Amino acid sequence: MPTIAGLRRRGYTPESIRDFCERIGVAKSDNIVDMALLDHCVREDLNQRAPRVMGVLRPLRVVIDNYPEGQVEELDVLNNPEDPGMGSRKVPFSRVLYIEQADFREDPPKKYFRLAPGRETRLMYAYYVQCVGVVKDEQTGKVVELRCTYDPETRGGWSKDGRKVKGTLHWVSAAHSLEAEVRLYDHLFTKADPSDEKGDSNFKTHLNPNSLETLTSCRVEPSLAGAAPGSRFQFLRHGYFCVDSVDSSNGTIVFNRTVSLRDSWAKIEKAQKG
Repeated sequence: MPTIAGLRRRGYTPESIRDFCERIGVAKSDNIVDMALLDHCVREDLNQRAPRVMGVLRPLRVVIDNYPEGQVEELDVLNNPEDPGMGSRKVPFSRVLYIEQADFREDPPKKYFRLAPGRETRLMYAYYVQCVGVVKDEQTGKVVELRCTYDPETRGGWSKDGRKVKGTLHWVSAAHSLEAEVRLYDHLFTKADPSDEKGDSNFKTHLNPNSLETLTSCRVEPSLAGAAPGSRFQFLRHGYFCVDSVDSSNGTIVFNRTVSLRDSWAKIEKAQKG
């Protein structure tokens, strides 16, 4: 059963697979089931049981100029808002952080509420920060570092004076985070049914060349040190991930993405009912 073995390695739970089978039922004739339904089943299951953690897949260095050098704070972070019984954990916060590259734009488009020059945003569970400078690579012109300031009166992500910011970003402390490899899986085919065209019997023509993307310089929070193979987590704002049962070791952490947070099946189901 290579398909079931592959699903397990990617983090699909037995409960989600059984739920999927119950939903589609048994038919005597061949049929096609939308992959989004299986994704929906695993999201519903992992939403209740998977601890939330912060992982930065494409890191961008951030230096908070007015934060004391050498200071480290331990911030309280919920393990799973869906289940208060899972408690909380401590996450270190320091002067140098990593955020996602996609969470900064030097020339932001309309309705972009993340970091940009002169703009203030919220670091999840931490503080409001404002971008005051940009450092670029001299040869490529690529942004390699942001210089920011923080408001010490906004610990926890809320302002005493009532001012509001629209963006909330996840982050990790540069000095405390762990390096990890992350494998981003996408659909194997570019079409829902690769054999539905008349006269086209070669399904290989519809293979998705981007069905797997491997990121090798990701940074994850230190609570994931020693995470057991097969453990499942929600990376905040990214999706659900599973510690690879074959390639992870004490020296290397490898995560397989089970499914993203986007739930296309919920939209499909709503449209069908409408």
